[in-house]
Amino acid sequence: MGKTKVRKMLFILSKATIENVYAAFIMANGARMEGIESEIFFTFFGLEAIQKKKLEHLRVATVGNPAMHIPTMLGGLPGIEALATKMMKKEMEKLDMPPVGEFLEILSDSGCRLWACKLAVDMFHLKKDDLIDEVEDIITIGDFYARADQENTHLLFI
Repeated sequence: MGKTKVRKMLFILSKATIENVYAAFIMANGARMEGIESEIFFTFFGLEAIQKKKLEHLRVATVGNPAMHIPTMLGGLPGIEALATKMMKKEMEKLDMPPVGEFLEILSDSGCRLWACKLAVDMFHLKKDDLIDEVEDIITIGDFYARADQENTHLLFI
């Protein structure tokens, strides 16, 4: 088997829970640190991670999340989601993880390209002004797939 180097990582982020957002951001940032091009396409509820009014209010998913190791019914009780979110943010602070807005700036500054999904933007009646300045453009999924049309490019759906 020949040695093939990954040249580009494309991430599709469809959910703006803290665990999904940080997974995408950490992997995209890791790619950049390894000299690999990286891009993130924010679609459907993933758009909340790049909306100026919502990005600092993301939460941990407690209902139906098997990694929480709590019954779904318990995860839906008032205050459980807020408690889990507070605990997760506290642990992330211990590891010096930047808040979502700052992480997006770091990604953009490192060369990671950020895209918003046109269909989802239209569906949620958003405008470019609703999104952070680091979002390069609002594009179709076809436009995004065209960005993958080169050797050694990988797509990851989160």
